[in-house]
Amino acid sequence: MGRDEFSCIVFRELYAAKDVWDDLVIATNPDEKTGRRGSQLSISPLKLLGESLNVPVHLIPHTKPEFKQWALPKPFLNDGNEAPLLRNVVITASFGRILPSAMLDNFAPNRRLNIHPSLLPAYRGPAPIQHAILNAEKETGVSVIEMLKWKEGIDAGDIWGASRVPLHEHAMFPDVRDTLAYVGGRLLVSVLRRMRAGTATSQPQPLLKRAPHAPVITAIDSCVNFSTMSAESIVRRHRAISHQRPIITCLSTNKIVQLHAPYVLNTPSESLSNVPGHATFQNFTRALDIRCSDGSVLRVPLLKQQDKALMEAKDWWNGTKGLGLVKDGQLRFLDEFYHLL
Repeated sequence: MGRDEFSCIVFRELYAAKDVWDDLVIATNPDEKTGRRGSQLSISPLKLLGESLNVPVHLIPHTKPEFKQWALPKPFLNDGNEAPLLRNVVITASFGRILPSAMLDNFAPNRRLNIHPSLLPAYRGPAPIQHAILNAEKETGVSVIEMLKWKEGIDAGDIWGASRVPLHEHAMFPDVRDTLAYVGGRLLVSVLRRMRAGTATSQPQPLLKRAPHAPVITAIDSCVNFSTMSAESIVRRHRAISHQRPIITCLSTNKIVQLHAPYVLNTPSESLSNVPGHATFQNFTRALDIRCSDGSVLRVPLLKQQDKALMEAKDWWNGTKGLGLVKDGQLRFLDEFYHLL
């Protein structure tokens, strides 16, 4: 069970290891209409992969209430009169849905596996990779765990296997996701081989009083406050979440502005105010320099203003000058604009 690129990489590793399975079945999200007025069709990458490999694909219902009533495909559906078969295993990888208790009851407790991209119990939740990058972790990893019922805890099951992976300083989310998916896929195959051999063992998760959590990424997470955030932390935010939510700031006109491809300026910025949130355009580099907290400077080569196309900093700067927002070669971004989202 899965839906995205992480799921696909894990599935490819599983599919290639034909000694650990007799039959494979995929359950994934249905096609969704997206974009303005539903003009685009979003198709699950795992669905496309399964069809290309001639693996049976079953689409779950659109809504969570409907999913709770969804019947598993045969041969996984158990009438409840017999114990679940040990040869049947349910595996989730970036699935995005909590499996209801009635669905889990079709599988033995030690045949309910989830591939989670963190070193549990750290970063339980739906966005572990993003939060590991946001928190400047030096190391992350992937865990294969037993899925528990909702009342027993989410991402809290016993660990069947875990692998550590270094988290490089300039890593972007897609690169970390793909690396962890490859490692997680191989780890899953290793666990399944040991299960078949009868040598697999699991361990309870360590008890950590202050284990960091990984809540869902929201629009608030994309907001930049130059008075409280350093240039380095803003770039980290871009590396962590820009694949799903571009980082944003706001003009005094209450227009939202996306900041694309930002990086930390390691040399002094000419003619830039020392007040956080002030920005100026540098002709030599054709980029926008923005003062951040602790005196650091964020350099931005591309911007996208609300209701406008992505454009180079020079073109965007000329547009703001035409609106009268630039005074003495500087403009000021707002610190807080959450109420506009």
